[in-house]
Amino acid sequence: MRTRSLALCIAAAACTVGMGLSGATAPARAGGPADVLERQALRSVLAPASLMLAVTRAGERLVAAGERGIVLLSDDHGQSWRQASVPVGVTLTSVFFASRTQGWAVGHGGVILHSGDGGETWSKQLDGVRAAQLVLAAAQTAVADAGAAGAGAPTGERAARRLRDAERLVADGPDKPLLDVYFANEREGLVVGAYGLAFSTGDSGRHWHPVDDRLVNPEGRHLYRIRAVGSDLYVAGEQGALYHSRDGGRHFTGIKTLYPGSYFGMVTGPREDLLIFGMRGNLYRTQDAGLNWQQISSGRTAALTDGMRANDGAILIVDGDGGLMRSIDDGKTFRNIPTGFAGPINSIAQAADGSLVLAGLRGVARLPLDKIRTGVEP
Repeated sequence: MRTRSLALCIAAAACTVGMGLSGATAPARAGGPADVLERQALRSVLAPASLMLAVTRAGERLVAAGERGIVLLSDDHGQSWRQASVPVGVTLTSVFFASRTQGWAVGHGGVILHSGDGGETWSKQLDGVRAAQLVLAAAQTAVADAGAAGAGAPTGERAARRLRDAERLVADGPDKPLLDVYFANEREGLVVGAYGLAFSTGDSGRHWHPVDDRLVNPEGRHLYRIRAVGSDLYVAGEQGALYHSRDGGRHFTGIKTLYPGSYFGMVTGPREDLLIFGMRGNLYRTQDAGLNWQQISSGRTAALTDGMRANDGAILIVDGDGGLMRSIDDGKTFRNIPTGFAGPINSIAQAADGSLVLAGLRGVARLPLDKIRTGVEP
């Protein structure tokens, strides 16, 4: 299916056989998923030019993550980069820091990594083997509870289907990627991924719990992005999937959107404002948490991959053709900004000095603030 294959290229690129979003995979074997889950990421002088899928701030430090477990650190606003020590060799798809020191990264093989020193070193908190066991245990409990309560046919069938899906997850091996991570503080976090996988923690990741049942997703649609504003959380994914929580992720409701394709990113605003975007330049805006939507012209045909609200309040969105758009009217209109970036841009962050940092096919690049405001070719 085109939606899923392109989504994989953008949100979880650099897949090897058995490590992507394919549901038909062989069990783990030597050199396969389980092997790279135990093998430390190789260090290389070429690491800064490798495929990067995510970039964020940890205090004034910049942290980028990407293929083969590579994590890069910059302490000079993106002008130079060095490689961190990472215990796995799988592609990392997202990274988030709740504070200057405490951060988490997720990726292929169902891995969740934690750093307590600003990204210098990382430890594994979860992988796809353990994640599948947790999902199976939760499904078995749901079936037992439904039986004990004498639940009717719909509830019992949902529990049974959840158990079948969990058994399949275990049988497939650790091949399902996690695609985004968010922490409200240094203790409470949420991760989402392929086929509707979702886990939460309340103790900084020492224990992770399956919470896929909080998002009504019987089709197992891939979940690509988490965004927050206050205690409100939004989760977006493929086939028009969008969920909203008003209580920090304990309960979610589905939101109907105007587009049936994949959403790869969101930018939150004040009150109930939200921009959501994805395949083929599709961009939509709501000012009432999804009750009403307005389509916004992006002028782009490539997938819109990531976005952010800059320090000056402007909204910035990047795309799969190396493009950057800027809005200074809260998302009503956008202007294209030349980046000089070759290939897809997967992620965007703002450095402490105001410059932008772009992560993509050929590593990370820095775009000075004056170039952003004037739109002059860097």
